[in-house]
Amino acid sequence: MEKDYYRLLIKGGVLSPGELKMILTTLMDQKVKHISFGSRQDILFTTDIPVKNFNFNGDISCVDPMHKEEENIVCSYLSTDILTTTPWLTSDRYLYLLEQFKFHPKLKINIVDPLQCLVPLFTGHLNFIASNHEDYWYLYLQMPDWESVQLYPALIYSWDMATISKTIEDLVLEELESVDLLFELINDSTDTNNRTINSPLNTSFHPFLYYEGMNKMGTNKYWLGLYWRNNNYDLPFLLALCELCAESKIGKICITPWKSFIIKGIPAEAKLEWEKCLGKHGINVRHSQLELNWHLPVGDQKALKLKNYLVSKLDSYDISTYGLTIGITRKHDKVFHFTSIVIQCNPPIYSQANLKLRNTYSVRHAKDFNPNTRTYKTYALHVDKIELPGLLMELSKAYFQQLGQTTEETDKSLKDKSNKQTKPLKEKQVNQCSNCLTIYDQMYGDIQQDIPQNTPFEQLPEHYHCSLCEAPKSDFNPINQAVTPIN
Repeated sequence: MEKDYYRLLIKGGVLSPGELKMILTTLMDQKVKHISFGSRQDILFTTDIPVKNFNFNGDISCVDPMHKEEENIVCSYLSTDILTTTPWLTSDRYLYLLEQFKFHPKLKINIVDPLQCLVPLFTGHLNFIASNHEDYWYLYLQMPDWESVQLYPALIYSWDMATISKTIEDLVLEELESVDLLFELINDSTDTNNRTINSPLNTSFHPFLYYEGMNKMGTNKYWLGLYWRNNNYDLPFLLALCELCAESKIGKICITPWKSFIIKGIPAEAKLEWEKCLGKHGINVRHSQLELNWHLPVGDQKALKLKNYLVSKLDSYDISTYGLTIGITRKHDKVFHFTSIVIQCNPPIYSQANLKLRNTYSVRHAKDFNPNTRTYKTYALHVDKIELPGLLMELSKAYFQQLGQTTEETDKSLKDKSNKQTKPLKEKQVNQCSNCLTIYDQMYGDIQQDIPQNTPFEQLPEHYHCSLCEAPKSDFNPINQAVTPIN
């Protein structure tokens, strides 16, 4: 069962070490042991204590899990000075823009640079995307009841952004159906400094980068990316980092949408002290790229187990997913996905006696593997977990093969493979763990326990256990599995 999380709205995912220290000490006073980071660059925590007992100072809003009327502003401030960015969009410019928002929005607002790849472009209701014209932005709207994203017919001036956002939020109550009507109403009610759109937005694909560890920044500074695979960050460790930030005169800490955070501007002379702090707290900062490119629902332990299973399989076969991003979601999710590949968890299949037999999954990929196209294509439907590693391997190879190809060539190649996926052949008997539903298929064996291929389940040693949850061999049950070609 998933937990309910309180959300601390951190505007733009940017906060000072002093603000984070205040949050940590407040939570520690109320016996909270760890925090998590959300996909909208917010801070999440769970507690049984009424939130009214918490005292968060400053411009930080705490949203009750039962009342989600406020949303966080997402921005790509974290990309400045460490990634390729639009030249006029500096760190200071982001901070000035965020300062204009004197209200807590009820709509999701994204303020992003199209040249970076760490912050998604189109996951908001209002998506401000930097243009080549200094201080002007494209605005793509996806209102909660709209079927598709629509482009606002003018570029928005930086210093009109907050005003227009508030005006749109107020007009949403009118149940607007088109961006043209919205444009007319805003022009009638607000004095703005718009600019004509004279070229379309370029959303070229940018391979996902490795963002963890201590990395060079300029000539005499470093930036540090920190990621924990369970997204449960220890408060005493974070408190120690706040102290180090103060000693190193670092003004900002950046939360990423990937359940991690980045600290920029670490002086070269302080690098050893930072590394000692990480070592003292036992922090690993060199996870595999296979770990860092995933997006999972916060607190979803089943999704985390599935990810760990898939990562272990891909790692055992030395498969590269560099440049790709992978998400796990539920079939009924309606949110916009911002990963190259999406694994959807389908409702479980039950027997006639109403016994849960197995889960199935569907796999989709973004057009050209670029999530900013906002177009996803189905690659496989209703496959079992054991088939997912093979499908991801195929998609990884297809991604590298299509680099530099035209869209038409990529579409034909993937369509040919996808058609094969949807033609089931026959059923075969496999054995499934009754606890976590992991499948043992004798065709594959179990590389993690040195079980060779084509080893029947009956011939497995008695000490054999589930590779995922470590349940004993006796907890496996025979089931029939549909065979779907993956070649």
